[in-house]
Amino acid sequence: QLQLVESGGGLVQPGGSLRLSCVASGFTLENYAIAWFRQAPGKEREGVSCISNRGGRTDYADAVKGRFTISRDNTKNTVYLRMNSLTPEDTAVYFCAARFRQYESTWCTLAEGTYNYWGQGTQVIASA
Repeated sequence: QLQLVESGGGLVQPGGSLRLSCVASGFTLENYAIAWFRQAPGKEREGVSCISNRGGRTDYADAVKGRFTISRDNTKNTVYLRMNSLTPEDTAVYFCAARFRQYESTWCTLAEGTYNYWGQGTQVIASA
């Protein structure tokens, strides 16, 4: 059974950092592009960052460029999102999502509708 499980969320003061993890089970992660999305209270879910199957390409939403870094370790079936300089506007539930792209080493998108598999999310709160 294909499963994605996020972890690493929590409460952090503005200006602080967190590292989220997305662990895959039931499939070989290196055949999949992965993206992080977030949904703040009362808002629609939005794309944050994505990474191609072997990490050759990454992309970021303008709101997080220069602060967030996505990476992956396919030997551990895990994708990470390092978040620095967090602000209250980053408060949201963060989800990871996967799309099969075994032969497309540069494929990566922040378009939500293209992803087939989703985790349950991890809460991030940036507040004093």
